[in-house]
Amino acid sequence: MDILIKNGNVLEPAQATEGICDILVRQGRIARVAKNIKAEGSCRVIEAKGLYVMPGLIDMHCHLREPGREDEETIYNGSLSAARGGFTTICCMPNTSPALDSKVAISFVKHRALAAACDVLPVGAITINREGRELASFGEMAQEGACAFSDDGDCIMDSLIMRRALEYTKLYGKKVISHAEDKFLSKNGVMNEGALSVQMGLIGIPRQAEEIMVSRDVCLAELTGGLLHVAHLSTREAVEVMKRAKRSCPGISCEVTIHHLSLTEEAVGGYNANAKVSPPLRTARDQKALIEGVKDGTIDCIVTDNAPHSQEEKESGFENAPFGMVGFETALPLSLELAERGVPLIQVVSRWTAGPARILGLEDRGSISEGKRADIIVVDPGKEWTCTEESLQSKSKNTPFLGRRMKGKVSVTVCNGKIVFEDKASREKR
Repeated sequence: MDILIKNGNVLEPAQATEGICDILVRQGRIARVAKNIKAEGSCRVIEAKGLYVMPGLIDMHCHLREPGREDEETIYNGSLSAARGGFTTICCMPNTSPALDSKVAISFVKHRALAAACDVLPVGAITINREGRELASFGEMAQEGACAFSDDGDCIMDSLIMRRALEYTKLYGKKVISHAEDKFLSKNGVMNEGALSVQMGLIGIPRQAEEIMVSRDVCLAELTGGLLHVAHLSTREAVEVMKRAKRSCPGISCEVTIHHLSLTEEAVGGYNANAKVSPPLRTARDQKALIEGVKDGTIDCIVTDNAPHSQEEKESGFENAPFGMVGFETALPLSLELAERGVPLIQVVSRWTAGPARILGLEDRGSISEGKRADIIVVDPGKEWTCTEESLQSKSKNTPFLGRRMKGKVSVTVCNGKIVFEDKASREKR
C-alpha cells in the first residue's frame, strides 16, 4: 500500500533544507516529494501538519545483548524500542556471549533480525572473542553482512593489532570503530576523575585514558590510510585531536553519545548507577566542547550507545554496577533539547541520519529525496510525556531519565516503506 505523508515540515539533512511539502511512498521507496500530492487508489494518508518529518534515525552504536543475555534485551524487542524512538537502522555491537567474531555469529544476528521492526546491522569483532590478541576473519564477516568492526567495551591495547585491523579496512571498505581507553590508566575507575570523584570516595577515570588512545589511533590511521571511526568522545581534548586529524586524514570519523551531550558528571551524584557509563560523564567544560564539535562538524554523528542491564546488576552498588544506560526512546527528545540550546535542528538531524549513512556507506538512507529508501519518521515536537519504566518498550529500564518530563515524541515510524510504529493515542488526540 502506498503511503502519503501530507503537510509536514520536512527536514532534509543531506541538502540542509526544510519546508512544508508532501511525501509519497511507493514500493518501499520515496516516489515523490512535492506540494499538494493527491492520494490515488489504496493509499494510506498520514496528516503531518504542525509536525516534523525527517529521515529515519540511524544509530551507529547500540547493544542488544543477544546472544547471551536475552534477559536484558533481545534483537526483536530492542528493535521495537528503537522503532518507537524513531530509529530505522541500528548497528549492534559485538560484545555479546559469544562475541560476534565469526561468519556464523554474524549470520545468527542477520537471521534473528529478519523479524525485527527496523534494520539491525551487526558489527563484527576486530579480534577473536574480543581479547585483543588475534584478528578475527574480517573477510568472512564482511561478506556475511558485518557493517563495521569493533571490540567495543574493550580497547585494543596492542598497537600492531590495531595497525593490521586498520589495514584490513582498505580491503573491505568497512570502518574500524575504536573504543579509545587506556585500560591501565582507567583500571578500577568508575566515574570521571576529579574533585567530585574524590568527594564521593570513588576511583576516577582520567580524561587522559581516552586522549592517549585517540591520539594513538589517529596516528595509526595516518600511517595506514585506514578507515577509523572513534567511538563515544567525551573530553574537550579528544575533540581537539579529532579536529586536527580530520584536516589531513579524510578516512577518520567520530561520534558522541546523546547522554554525553545532555548530562555531566553531576548526574552520578547520590551514587546513581543508572548514570554510570563508559566513558564516564565528564565536566560541563567537556560537554560544551562536545556540543561545539557537533555544531562545527568535527563530530560526524550522534549515537545512543544503548546498553541494557538488569535492575539487580544496577542495584549492586555503584562500584560493582555495570556501565551503560538504555537510550533508544529518550534520544529524540534529548536531541530536540540540544536544538533549543543553540545547535541548529537541521544539524542535529544530520548527525543522526546523513552523517552515519555516509560513514557506513548506506547511500540509500539518511535523506528524504526521490528514489531513496523510504525510512521516514513523523515527530510531534510539542508532545509532552514522562519517562517511566512503564513507558519504555526496552526490557531493561536503566536510565537516569526516569521520572523526567520529556518534550517531543515520534508519531509514526516508516521503515523500508512499511509503518512499523504508530503512536495511535497521540494521533487520535490530534
